[in-house]
Amino acid sequence: QVPLVESGGGLVQTGDSLRLSCAASERTFSNYAISWFRQAPGKEREFVAWITTISTTSYSESVKGRFTISRDNAKNTVYLQMNSLKPEDTADYYCARHYRGNAYDLTNYDNWGQGTQVTVSS
Repeated sequence: QVPLVESGGGLVQTGDSLRLSCAASERTFSNYAISWFRQAPGKEREFVAWITTISTTSYSESVKGRFTISRDNAKNTVYLQMNSLKPEDTADYYCARHYRGNAYDLTNYDNWGQGTQVTVSS
């Protein structure tokens, strides 16, 4: 399995927007649900958003209404549009392939990328 590749992170101010991308090189990409997780310094990695093969979505309560996950299977890419960013959104953001079980449990994922850093200044 080839790891996913995240991009689009950066340093922004409170209230700004960013769009993260998660790219796959495999043509089977469209056969799997994909999620975004994030990990802030000193904290555990946490679920952010999930998108199924038919673009059903789910979000953590902390980002619901501000973040939007989407996918373009023709480009083998999943996006995370992040609006109204807050300092508490500061973290490394990772995407991964959901291959079994509970979508909120990160042990049910593989193909983790290296992450992209998002820093929101106050």
